Amino acid sequence: MKPENEEKVTGLPENAYRELKEGESYKPLMSPNKHYPEVTLWSVLWGLVMAVIFSAAAAYLGLKVGQVFEAAIQLALIAVGLSSGFKRKNALGENVIIQSIGASSGVIVAGAIFTLPALYILQDKYPEITVNFFEVFMSSLLGGIIGILLLIPFRKYFVSDMHGKYPFPEATATTQVLVSGEKGGSQAKPLIFAGLIGGLYDFIIATFGWWGETISTRIVGAGEMLAEKAKIVLKVNTGAAVLGLGYIIGLKYSLIICAGSFLVWLVIIPAMSAIFSADVLTFGNDAITATVGSMSAEQIFTTYARHIGIGGIATAGVIGIINSWGIIKGAVGLAANELKGKGDAVESNTIRTQKDLSMKVITIGIIVSLIVTFLFFQFGVLHNWFHAAIGLLLVGVIAFLFTTVAANAIAIVGTNPVSGMTLMTLILASIILVAVGLKGPAGMVSALIIGGVVCTALSMAGGFITDLKIGYWLGSTPAKQETWKFLGTLVSAATVGGVILILNQTYGFTTGQLAAPQANAMAAVIEPLMSGSGAPWALYAIGAILAVVLNFCKIPALAFALGMFIPLDLNTPLLIGGAISWYVGSRSKDQSLNSARLEKGTLLASGFIAGGALMGVVSAALRFGGINLMNEEWASSNAAEILAVVMYLVMIAYLTFNSLNAKKE
Repeated sequence: MKPENEEKVTGLPENAYRELKEGESYKPLMSPNKHYPEVTLWSVLWGLVMAVIFSAAAAYLGLKVGQVFEAAIQLALIAVGLSSGFKRKNALGENVIIQSIGASSGVIVAGAIFTLPALYILQDKYPEITVNFFEVFMSSLLGGIIGILLLIPFRKYFVSDMHGKYPFPEATATTQVLVSGEKGGSQAKPLIFAGLIGGLYDFIIATFGWWGETISTRIVGAGEMLAEKAKIVLKVNTGAAVLGLGYIIGLKYSLIICAGSFLVWLVIIPAMSAIFSADVLTFGNDAITATVGSMSAEQIFTTYARHIGIGGIATAGVIGIINSWGIIKGAVGLAANELKGKGDAVESNTIRTQKDLSMKVITIGIIVSLIVTFLFFQFGVLHNWFHAAIGLLLVGVIAFLFTTVAANAIAIVGTNPVSGMTLMTLILASIILVAVGLKGPAGMVSALIIGGVVCTALSMAGGFITDLKIGYWLGSTPAKQETWKFLGTLVSAATVGGVILILNQTYGFTTGQLAAPQANAMAAVIEPLMSGSGAPWALYAIGAILAVVLNFCKIPALAFALGMFIPLDLNTPLLIGGAISWYVGSRSKDQSLNSARLEKGTLLASGFIAGGALMGVVSAALRFGGINLMNEEWASSNAAEILAVVMYLVMIAYLTFNSLNAKKE
């Protein structure tokens, strides 16, 4: 096998996205029989730089709006831009490594911000709770490592055995960017320009408040009356980043998410206000003393309605495990054969593009990771050997079972149901910890740290399968992607831990400036369980029944349930972005032109996301440094909200018309 000289890239083979015929095989761009530059000083250093930048950006965006963007596409574009700018030859393998290391950011962030900010939320009520960098860092790091190790045995099944059967939407888009870059495409230009526009737009909102961040039907008198009397209100977040997210998610899933949101805000909340207006509904929580009718629509949502969504999310996760049970058994059988030595001979003859880390390395890695996790629980969190063992058992069993669910979800829809699975973990952990005598604030901390490890593991498993699929299509060496993913995880975990601490000190998680919807949901779930006041099981049960019915009707229960518990103003922009995506991709009878327009829109939307999120971090850093340029009085005025409508329409027009102006190759 000889190093390759420069080759001309023409695009992926015709059979890249379809199922293979009998006797047919897939041949990636980089030949399995040749060596290519992959792990170099260039690719590792740039991968780590991207991991730091995007970890900070994703953490801010996730805590601000409850949506974590996967950075695979943006990272691919930056990698292509760097290799083109510095005229590197045969950079495809290097670009895959840059993307794979950098993509640790989004998955580590998702694992951390869905759970760990709940510690700060609960700290406001229970001052005895302490939170430090070490706890946040270790739970993210250990979860990330466990997620990588548990996924590797399933790699071949998802990326190779199921070739053409799973769409892998995000991996597809990212692969196309990398291929186009090698062909000499200029995709980076619209991405950078859109990033500047989206970044400036969101920076002005967050830093100066020149126009409102949210548009509500309360802006007009009739809307105010409806909100007051009937508890009917509609809201839209005007941020560029959230609009971009909607475009990439697409109309189908945006509709399902918003359907869940509209059910809550237009049906359940008004109905509860009308039927139980004079009643105090505690559902086991004695802290609730207000009548339903005296609450605002937002208060009814946080107190009651979102718990239905929580029940739906947890049940959707269980359904996912049941559906994936055959895959789980198959992976365990494969691992057992390799450990018995039956796989050694096969491994030595395995082609470069199918070589994973050896099963022995993975097994030792899992054992060491679990031992370190146990010690972390004992000396860093629980300080009780029995409780630490219980925590370890919860992490090991749940992470293993849900790994395939996470990978399967990413492979089909590009969305990881990690928040729902984590909620289920927290409920289970809380019940078990209370049963063994650990309750109160100490129990809350323990359950959340356990949940943080599991959440990060599942997030990593789901995200990493995207990287491995990209590598499969292009012809990377899986073992190299797997090895260097650990370093990306370490750097991302450290970055996220620091950003969470800074954002808490700057804004706090209970002020309303940072929504942190998932973390708030986690706090809402475990507090009653750990304080002995019970939990709203009836509401969870309604959500569970709804998830089963939706699954029976072939409607994605997870997306619907997520819409039910994420705040309305963060869901409606997804629908707007999804509608734009549908519009620009369906105007022409020429499908190749529609594809070119969609691709251009994806680049612009990615620019909105990356620019908006990065500038959000800058804005937070200014606040942290004591620089507050916000005109609070103007920002909260009706005039600022009216101006927000105008500016939001300008952003919609920019995304729509620039996408439509795309030219096919």
